[in-house]
Amino acid sequence: MFVGDVGRTDLLGLEVWREQSEKLYDSLHKKVLPLGDHVIVYPAHGAGSICGHEISDQEFSTIGHEQKASPILQLDKESFITHMMKQKLLRPPYFRKMEQYNLNGPPLLLEAPVPQPLNVDEFEEETRRPDTVIVDTREPGAFAGSYIPGSLNIWLDGLSFFPGWTLTYEQRILLVTERKEDIETAKAYLWRLGFDNIVGYLCPGIAEWRNNGKPMEHLGTLSAAMLKEKLDRNEIILVDVREEREWETGYIKGAERIYVGHLKEEASRLPRDKPIATTCGWGGRGGLGASILKKTGFDDVYNVLGGIGAWKRLGYPVKRE
Repeated sequence: MFVGDVGRTDLLGLEVWREQSEKLYDSLHKKVLPLGDHVIVYPAHGAGSICGHEISDQEFSTIGHEQKASPILQLDKESFITHMMKQKLLRPPYFRKMEQYNLNGPPLLLEAPVPQPLNVDEFEEETRRPDTVIVDTREPGAFAGSYIPGSLNIWLDGLSFFPGWTLTYEQRILLVTERKEDIETAKAYLWRLGFDNIVGYLCPGIAEWRNNGKPMEHLGTLSAAMLKEKLDRNEIILVDVREEREWETGYIKGAERIYVGHLKEEASRLPRDKPIATTCGWGGRGGLGASILKKTGFDDVYNVLGGIGAWKRLGYPVKRE
């Protein structure tokens, strides 16, 4: 049981999906709910986790509150099973690593290399080594203004999930952060996903990199209003990098949907004769998607800051499937 939701039942495969859904229903209604309305629930997952469909951002709840407020707990058994088997949930590549850790135990984090503070020259030297990736955790607007060439933009909170789609476990990771204290958060998120090979971080920050005349790149940015103008004039290609279930709640006419986790593999089907804009809910995944396209070799790339949320708030039309 989570707050506002329950766990997923599809991970063992389609052939046992119904059986797993039946087991979850029985577990909830025969073991958990009978504990009593007064029992406090501290879920192991929160909002944004893909271990549930619509988990609330509340840190705790009670069984009584969940029974009254969570629609899924009010379903009869067959309706519950049908609901679970209609869910469209992502299964990122890092789940395979998590399965290994769950079965065999994880490595001791005391043995993991501690990220080292690197000055500008040291950081540049590390970028030249094979299998090295730069992860920039700044907000998408700041990243777009200037970043180290080849960097991936995964905003700080996004590090709890998106490295599992965009990094490999063999890569050496270099970090660029907004604040030095962000390093501890970034390290914790990456370690939890099994990414232990964090070599170091740019200690003096991106401003010092710029001030030393080191190479820089930038992304274009668009507001929702600017995007609409370009779409109306057929001047740009729009790539929506959200999940399918988000797309179904409303999308911009003419947009191409490629989930951000698949963008590297599917970028080859995008034309190169027009500028490309990426969009998501607010700009975070759009920034990651734009940085992936730049790293893949696309030149004229934009991130729509504010994303589809800003588009809707301006009253612009959306289509629904």
